[in-house]
Amino acid sequence: MQPTVGVLGGGQLAWMLAQAARDLDIPLWVQTPNPADPAVALSTGHTLAPCDDPAGLEQLLQNCDVLTFENEWINLGLLKELLKKSGYSRVVVRPGWQSLAPLLDKYDQRCYAQTLGLPVPEFWLLTPADPPPTLPLVVKARRHGYDGGGTRIIHTPAELTALWQAWNVASVLAEAYVPFSQELAVLAARHPNGTVATYPVSQTHQVNQICRWVYTPAPVPAAVAQTLQQHTHILLGALAYEGLLATEWFYLPDGSVLLNEIAPRTHNSGHYTLDACVTSQFHQHLRAITAAPLGNTDLTTTGALMVNLLGYETATHDYLPQRQQLGQWGQVYWYGKKPSRPGRKLGHITILNVPADDITAWVEQVESLWSSGGNRPDLVELKTR
Repeated sequence: MQPTVGVLGGGQLAWMLAQAARDLDIPLWVQTPNPADPAVALSTGHTLAPCDDPAGLEQLLQNCDVLTFENEWINLGLLKELLKKSGYSRVVVRPGWQSLAPLLDKYDQRCYAQTLGLPVPEFWLLTPADPPPTLPLVVKARRHGYDGGGTRIIHTPAELTALWQAWNVASVLAEAYVPFSQELAVLAARHPNGTVATYPVSQTHQVNQICRWVYTPAPVPAAVAQTLQQHTHILLGALAYEGLLATEWFYLPDGSVLLNEIAPRTHNSGHYTLDACVTSQFHQHLRAITAAPLGNTDLTTTGALMVNLLGYETATHDYLPQRQQLGQWGQVYWYGKKPSRPGRKLGHITILNVPADDITAWVEQVESLWSSGGNRPDLVELKTR
């Protein structure tokens, strides 16, 4: 009998985990405050409560054998206290406390990566009393930043002053701006027995700190991809990690790399794996945390392009005309979120066999149709190879 997996969170990542759980005959229970969240309808059971609600967490623990996470908004102290209670010690937490503790706070994460010898940008702990150490400056909220909401690029001291007033926090992670040529991502899963399975390196593209598209395999030299995979293996081993982990990197014009962020969960940069790999990131995470053998991570296409379908208006709409036309070009995933707002991730499309030289043309075509309401009869499918 399969163990029941509990997921803290109910958004699109939990929704895709729930789909994978059905494929693997794994019962899945989610905790989320919103009954309209995507994962609720697909879950075996659910708890409607905020992620740091003690009563809700107790109900989640009562109904699962393995606990995992959709996001980093985790109250580790509260969970530890609850797990000390009689009956909850049977629940296995994956990734575990030792893995999560250095990663949930972005400043702590930076310090930890530096102690491992991983290449990182120059960084500081910044308080409202501190002048900007350099400009331009990238400022990141230490906790609860998501989809660009916790990241700002600061060009002037006045902008930094305005940020302190808007955020009202005691300190932030500040980094020297990195003039990168590409942004890259690596997904890898580690089994409780120490086995590691790594996915190909992807190129990602952000606008206003929100991911617009991902392409795999990244058009970088093989030596760069090998270096990133080695760095990721070091991180997984040092953390004694269990589950799927995502790392994001800056690729510089001189061929060097710097770590951008670590996400202890499934990740937007890995959505292409649903259609372009033997084993998706969601199936792989479930395999790892339930101690099942890890799956094959090989690509099944010459090139996979994933484009996020982002909200471009404030409205309540199912965008069916766009989705139907996009579905002629690739596989569309619609998260069922209501309502739409600018920048909100509403779904994504994956297009296979896209040559690296055609990334820009395909992205422009997808985004043009998406934002036009589907009223673009002039658009025809580009050729894939």
